[in-house]
Amino acid sequence: MQTAEQSPPTVTKATGLDKVTGFFTELMRKYLPEPIVFAIGLTVLTFILAITVQQSNPIDIVYAWGAGFWDILSFTMQMAFILIAGYVLAKAPITDKLLDKLCSLVKTPRGAVALATVVGAVGSYINWGFGLMIGGVLAKKLAVQIKGIHYPAIIASAYSGFTLYGLGLSATIPVVISAKGHPLEEGMGIIPLAETIFSPPMLILSAVTVITLPILNYFLHPAPGKPVTEYDPSVEVEPAVTVPAAGVDLDKSFAYRANNSRIVIWVVCAMALVFGIIYFTRGGQLNINIINFIILFLGMVLMRTPLRYIGAFGAGTKMASGIILQFPFYAGILAIMAASGLVETISQLFVSISTPETLPFWGIVSSFVINFFAPSGGGHWVIQGPFMIGAANTLGADLGWTAMSVQLGNAWNDLVQPFWILPALALSGLKLKDIMGFTVVDMVWVGFLYCGAMLLVNLV
Repeated sequence: MQTAEQSPPTVTKATGLDKVTGFFTELMRKYLPEPIVFAIGLTVLTFILAITVQQSNPIDIVYAWGAGFWDILSFTMQMAFILIAGYVLAKAPITDKLLDKLCSLVKTPRGAVALATVVGAVGSYINWGFGLMIGGVLAKKLAVQIKGIHYPAIIASAYSGFTLYGLGLSATIPVVISAKGHPLEEGMGIIPLAETIFSPPMLILSAVTVITLPILNYFLHPAPGKPVTEYDPSVEVEPAVTVPAAGVDLDKSFAYRANNSRIVIWVVCAMALVFGIIYFTRGGQLNINIINFIILFLGMVLMRTPLRYIGAFGAGTKMASGIILQFPFYAGILAIMAASGLVETISQLFVSISTPETLPFWGIVSSFVINFFAPSGGGHWVIQGPFMIGAANTLGADLGWTAMSVQLGNAWNDLVQPFWILPALALSGLKLKDIMGFTVVDMVWVGFLYCGAMLLVNLV
């Protein structure tokens, strides 16, 4: 990265937000380790808490940790696939052209930051893997084209839009509990999406978040005249999406034509379309597997040939490598918490002071805490969901809002949980400490919105 002075060269007085982001950035620079070190540290902390708070047997806890290391391997694959397929969609030619048009709409660094936030948020609302990637891809484009952009600020802003996934179409918990046969159906029944993410309060909250978060990030960008760290093209880490060139002697070969044939894509995607029609007409529900199915074949359509899809998918795999590495560690942490009863203890701490009206509020706060140890909506729900729904039934609290409180606590905490920031770091080449100072401020604002919504809806 290179440091540059924005025009005009006169250094302006630091604003309140400049001081806040500067404070948190310096704090993260000094004390925040790399994400894998953070995950190992959480493992040790969870182990200590299990022994000291829950009085668990150390041998049993170590065994639970090791035995649970691969318990969510299939779920890890699902999450990694969503992320990689989302990257493919973000790098498709038609998407690239659209992003170029969006880039032409803004001319200033602060305008670019706001735009990156909006695109990351809207993309995450549609699908979290797509949003996580398209925001970062656009942020890099803007950083290349517009002089004076503080690169860490625009990457952090694009990532901050990821919090909208908790209110969107791929929000794990609302999608799971809307389908027949979900694990907690006996205790809560089936909660339709109209009572969770598509309820009027949640739609209003989505709109307020997607409007105010870009405004906040606009002002978090260093003011004109303040020093910035611009994008340095000589330090490129994102793999290029390329298609191997064929020799002249291979141009007419069957293998070359098959690898570059649109007909191959059309045939398999037509089969996928027929399956999708049959699946939904037979009462099939939206779930992680069907979402992956859709974005897989949508990516093939947009990439147009098998070889292009392979190239983009291979590049996307690098973006997901950090998550693939760290998921087993968080699975181990999840196993310790489940075996020791730590989740119930944390939840009980908040439930004990709850009323039917305040349970969703304390649910979102407890979910925020638990998400440091279990940064996955699905895995998170498996261990916290039964306790929260049991408490909701006992207190007579709204089941849909209680479930949403867990989901929103998860999405809120993701702004400062290093795990999901990994793809943004891989895409940008930045370090965690470079962008966390900005996302901490975003976390404070989003927490105000999410917690305020839970209190307002249930108390008024």
